[in-house]
Amino acid sequence: MDKFPQCLKCSKGVLIPLSDYGRDGSEIRFKAWVCSNPECGHNIRIDNGEVSIGKVIKQSEK
Repeated sequence: MDKFPQCLKCSKGVLIPLSDYGRDGSEIRFKAWVCSNPECGHNIRIDNGEVSIGKVIKQSEK
């Protein structure tokens, strides 16, 4: 198993890759990286070609 990178914000968790699906149903691999430490919440995302860091994470309503 490959090791995930350590979170540089909290140094307690690791960054876990998340994937999603685009509007046309195609897979978007590694769309986001999220810290495994729930108290930290650090994340890096790609939305419409823009990279955002540290957006507030909320529960999906889907």
